[in-house]
Amino acid sequence: MASFRTKLAVAAAVVAAAAGVASGQTMKAEIPFAFRANGAVMSPGTYQVTLGTLLNGTPVVYLLSDQGHHSALARTQTSHDPPRAWVVAGKPVLNFECGAKLCSLVGVWGGHDEPAHDFAAPKLGKDEPAHMAVISLQPQKGE
Repeated sequence: MASFRTKLAVAAAVVAAAAGVASGQTMKAEIPFAFRANGAVMSPGTYQVTLGTLLNGTPVVYLLSDQGHHSALARTQTSHDPPRAWVVAGKPVLNFECGAKLCSLVGVWGGHDEPAHDFAAPKLGKDEPAHMAVISLQPQKGE
């Protein structure tokens, strides 16, 4: 099992390198619900979240589950100042828009003086109830 995880971690690094990620910061997120990221449906669980920048300057987020089952690379659509509540809390976050059946990753903030970034996500139904879910990102052990 450890060998499989090691191989998967190496594969994830290769995918990130192939995407041209120039820099990155890796954190951990406990996501208690299924969600959609970059068109992929992801299971609830613990994720390694790498915030990086493509060589052309485009911010990206790479997600990898601790079970090694799911990963997604999402390019941000827009950048803006983070909401005041995020800045006051002072912790990096993932932001999800949740409908009746599934949540979608719609934003990320890496903390500090960085801008927040938004992602394209599927539109909810016209009368579908919606709420936002904000998940704090934690430093990886040893960092």
